[in-house]
Amino acid sequence: MILNEKIKASEVHLTGLDGEDLGIMDKAEALAMAKQLKVDLVCTSLMSSPPPCVLMGAGTAKQRASQERKKNQPSKIKEIRLTPQIESHDYETKLNQAERLLQSGDAIQLVVRISGKEGPKAKQLLESFMNDLKAVASPNSGIQISGKQAAVQLNPK
Repeated sequence: MILNEKIKASEVHLTGLDGEDLGIMDKAEALAMAKQLKVDLVCTSLMSSPPPCVLMGAGTAKQRASQERKKNQPSKIKEIRLTPQIESHDYETKLNQAERLLQSGDAIQLVVRISGKEGPKAKQLLESFMNDLKAVASPNSGIQISGKQAAVQLNPK
């Protein structure tokens, strides 16, 4: 986001504080209007000529920029490891951890390490996890059992 004097264009297409269209005007005139109203002149895009600019409060511009940056970041996939012989307290702890991660916007991958004939038990554990997290998550795919692990990825709703 480009603010105030850093805008290099000679003319700007200005939008007011309440969203009203003020038309195309000289940059100096737009800056004078911004100073008079004690707000910032913010350039929203450099792709058009003249560039569209908005009058907005000083804190609002920085807040909007940080929100846009957060939206543009890809969601991370966090891995939660489990074992088929999990105790009920540990299950609740992992469930709370998974719920917290999903609510913050991250996807999670549940991985159960298996050995021998623990495949059905691991699948049952993952199904119960998916059932408990149904309110905040949706599965990306089915449960995959391969070699020494069973896994499923859950995306936030």
